[in-house]
Amino acid sequence: MASVPEVSVIVPTRSRPALVCRAVRGALAQTVTNIEVIVVVDGPDQETIGALSAIRDHRVRAVELPAPGGAPTARNHGVRLARAAWTALLDDDDEWLPEKLAVQLKLAAATSVPTPIVASRLINRTPRADLVVPRRLPDPDQPISEYLTVRHGLFHGDGFVQTSTILTPTELLRRVPFIPELRRLQELDWTLRAVQHDGVALIVAPEPLVIWNTDEDRPRITFDSPWEESLGWLQRSRPLFTRRAYAAITMSVISSMAAPTRSVTAFRTLLREARRHGQPGALDYLTFLQIWLTPAQLRRRVRDLMLKRRRPAGGTLADRPAAPAEPLAGRRAD
Repeated sequence: MASVPEVSVIVPTRSRPALVCRAVRGALAQTVTNIEVIVVVDGPDQETIGALSAIRDHRVRAVELPAPGGAPTARNHGVRLARAAWTALLDDDDEWLPEKLAVQLKLAAATSVPTPIVASRLINRTPRADLVVPRRLPDPDQPISEYLTVRHGLFHGDGFVQTSTILTPTELLRRVPFIPELRRLQELDWTLRAVQHDGVALIVAPEPLVIWNTDEDRPRITFDSPWEESLGWLQRSRPLFTRRAYAAITMSVISSMAAPTRSVTAFRTLLREARRHGQPGALDYLTFLQIWLTPAQLRRRVRDLMLKRRRPAGGTLADRPAAPAEPLAGRRAD
């Protein structure tokens, strides 16, 4: 291996030794072999350190933080240690397909974008089905906030960026760090802030390159973060969104967090917020009502029934034909 790696892989983790070892082995199995894998253990965790030490590969380095600070803090720490010009992010419960880095590096080399954020489609793996998301690629002239938030149907996943799909220059991650206090919507927040900088644009590989494991029986911050916290972030981040995107995320993503409370106050607050600062469309109102009136488990079952793609026995999931990846330049909100 050359003295300087081609890609630095940053994996934040805590108290999930089996999962992080699976993620690390997937990174080491990449067809791009000149990499370093920096696992940032978020606080004292001897079980995880012990499990990682059993992976006998000089490309792996485990760093234990003195106290827990959350995944954004761990990612930022790992980025500061990265030696490569490119950094790829990997959550400890996700998996990469073997060609992931090779495909993304090829796209990065072919683009005229000075500072690309190269993401990809992924396989959203649930106990019921495999779903390929995002279901559509960005249009070149579409504001990025609208691509990532505005639905073309009643189910999420039209436009999407997930942390484990991101490959980007290390310098950009240092210039635009993750916000430590933000517990949810971290990749959305980071992407919207990053594309505000000159020369930065999002490119989405059309094939799924990551397996995103969801609906597993384990603690997930996705399920326990209060909706008021995310609404506060959204209100502070209003300049990053067009009015159309602001209404869409309020009436879909934030509403999905609040709906289990069955709070009339939350219902009215979010509807008022979307109407006052956004520009809702008919589909936004329909989405809002079905989120509040339909139990979450039933919504997931209906979504999977309509969108599912069963995984083939003994193989990976093949994506449907798709158009070539297109860059989506960052735009400031209207």
